[in-house]
Amino acid sequence: MKKIYPNAAAALDGLLHDGMFIAAGGFGLCGIPELLLSAIKDAGTKDLTFASNNAGVDDFGIGILLQTRQVKKMISSYVGENAEFMRQYLSGELELEFNPQGTLAERMRAGGCGIPGFYTKTGVGTVIAEGKEHKDFNGQTYILEEGIFADLSIVKAWKADATGNLVFRKTARNFNPPAAMCGKVCVVEVEEIVPTGSLDPDSIHLPGIYVHRLIQGDHEKRIEQRTVRAA
Repeated sequence: MKKIYPNAAAALDGLLHDGMFIAAGGFGLCGIPELLLSAIKDAGTKDLTFASNNAGVDDFGIGILLQTRQVKKMISSYVGENAEFMRQYLSGELELEFNPQGTLAERMRAGGCGIPGFYTKTGVGTVIAEGKEHKDFNGQTYILEEGIFADLSIVKAWKADATGNLVFRKTARNFNPPAAMCGKVCVVEVEEIVPTGSLDPDSIHLPGIYVHRLIQGDHEKRIEQRTVRAA
């Protein structure tokens, strides 16, 4: 099956519909599937639910979809750095389901492994636990978290081969692999597509079995908070 598409719009063709649930990779501004997010904006798809660690910044990442009111709900860990995200949440315009970072990553991974739910101690005794099933194991209380099963996964990797085997760089490996796993269809953008067989099998972070469509593109290198030493 051919997986390589010419651009983001072509790779998303036939996959988008209003009200869909999308899992997006990225951590801060690192490893954001920016080309695919821009194509979703251009498509005008609305009433979207996103599972993503954060929403980028106001004019980058998922933030561009918040500006156009295409997002209905965020399942996230972090709201900072995005003024429009905070404004919409505080004004009641945007639904928000807070998740601890580890819980969110594990919910995605669980969905990708076909696991409908798991118990964790994270969040016990806090607002995170409200309305969730509690169960004791060996004298310790845990809460039940559900796996995430998305309609679509969009992620960014560093390298891929033509079969979709992926290599991520550093922090981009935090959420991209589990986000890629939990969608019915996974679309990936990469910086470089290399010949099949050229990747060291021990260096592959996610096997191509999870990847359905693939594009190569140019990406913007942004830094959220630039910190430099005084001269």
